[in-house]
Amino acid sequence: MKLKHRAAGLLAAASLGLAAQQAMALTIGTILSTTGPAAFLGEDMKAGMEIAVEEINAAGGIAGEPVKWVFYDAESQAAKALAATRRLLSQDKVDIIVGGGNMSGIALAMVPLSAQAKTPFISTEGSLAIVDPAEQRPWAFKSTVDDRQVFERLADYLRKQGITRVALLHDTSGFGQAAAEELKKMAPGLGLDARFEAFAPTDTDLTPQLTRIKNSDAQAVLCWTVTPAGVIFNKQATQLGLTDRTLIHSYGFVSQKYMELAGDAAGNVLLVSVKFPVGADLPDSDTQKEVIAELTRKFEARYGRKPNQYVAQTYDAIQLARQALERSGGDKDKTRAALEAIQGYHGVGGTFNFSAQRHSGLSKSDIVLLKWQDGAFRLHDYQ
Repeated sequence: MKLKHRAAGLLAAASLGLAAQQAMALTIGTILSTTGPAAFLGEDMKAGMEIAVEEINAAGGIAGEPVKWVFYDAESQAAKALAATRRLLSQDKVDIIVGGGNMSGIALAMVPLSAQAKTPFISTEGSLAIVDPAEQRPWAFKSTVDDRQVFERLADYLRKQGITRVALLHDTSGFGQAAAEELKKMAPGLGLDARFEAFAPTDTDLTPQLTRIKNSDAQAVLCWTVTPAGVIFNKQATQLGLTDRTLIHSYGFVSQKYMELAGDAAGNVLLVSVKFPVGADLPDSDTQKEVIAELTRKFEARYGRKPNQYVAQTYDAIQLARQALERSGGDKDKTRAALEAIQGYHGVGGTFNFSAQRHSGLSKSDIVLLKWQDGAFRLHDYQ
């Protein structure tokens, strides 16, 4: 009888322990750069996450417990981002990491750390190399469009314009170099003849590169950077008379602040983007129109300014994490599998479809081209 009572007591204790573990608040860890050169992105990206976490907790959290959110500022420095990543994994013992310092180079450096700890990582940064090939990066996922999808969408647009010769002017950051490598691989299959020019992210004069492009037969110039050097591109391309070519900025440059800094030259350049900045211009049949309007209302009410696509990509990332954690209960292997199983989720940045072979959930159908007109982004090319 004593043995039976002891066994029953142990079983009851184990059951209570399991129940307590299941009811324990799940933790999301985030690393963004809200100071340093990348701060202009990080501030909005953090705001998008704040809204998402508050919504989740206001709705009862996950499994009846509020989500715990741990945030660290990488200060736009890879070393500090990696130190914070180790802290999230070893000390905070997070269930998932969302956000890679708002710089592709930082996110790329975080991938092996999360993999070693077998902790899912949802990057909010652009480079395809963060998640591709998926079999070599099984713990990394992405909430943004990537270079491959963007070049596919750009090729469709350029084909309609009869353009086959392009110049890619890219910076030497992880974001810019990844784009150059991808276009070199993709250009022949897309029917494009591409030439390449590079610049340092801190450069303040692009005249030599732009002059070489002007003297070439390039019909379109694609600028790939998230730095203020992109403003210089707008101004100097205009000054050099390159407006007789099609000028296009990458999806990393869709910033109202940058357009305002570019002044009159802002209107001479198109931008490739997710739909979020021009939600009001979308047809009523687009499934994203209402969810974009809803997040825009919430953001304006709280922060007193208009949100941008950086808000969208981090809001979506937290909501993707929520879905996975709800299914997994915090078991990391199950969280990873749950992320791979997400299909047809209509986020504010696009419609997400993941798989074991594809950890970048958006597609070229989520991408549009914008123009800057009368102090606002407007839709230029929908499909």
